[in-house]
Amino acid sequence: QVQLVESGGGLVQAGASLRLSCAVSGGGFSTYAMGWFRQTPGKEREFVAAITRNSLRTRYADSVKGRFTISRDNTKNAVYLQMNSLKPEDTAVYYCAATERYTDYERSWAYGYWGQGTQVTVSS
Repeated sequence: QVQLVESGGGLVQAGASLRLSCAVSGGGFSTYAMGWFRQTPGKEREFVAAITRNSLRTRYADSVKGRFTISRDNTKNAVYLQMNSLKPEDTAVYYCAATERYTDYERSWAYGYWGQGTQVTVSS
């Protein structure tokens, strides 16, 4: 059973940086493309970033492009989200997710495995 555990969230001021981590257990990490999503109360889960199995391709939401960087380490079974120049509108619960698909990385329905989420709060 694949399990994902996020960490690294917290409360920061606008302009600060945070690095989220997601540890994946249960085997087969390198066979999954990985994504980060975020959600605020009353809104649908929103795509943030995705990375392919071999890290050759990444994809970002327009709202985070140039500020966030997704990466992964297949030797550590982990995926990361470096978040710079944080804004109050980045406040959300951030989820990492794993997919066996090769397309639709921006779609939450494409992901079969999810972590429990980590709260990121950015104050103005």
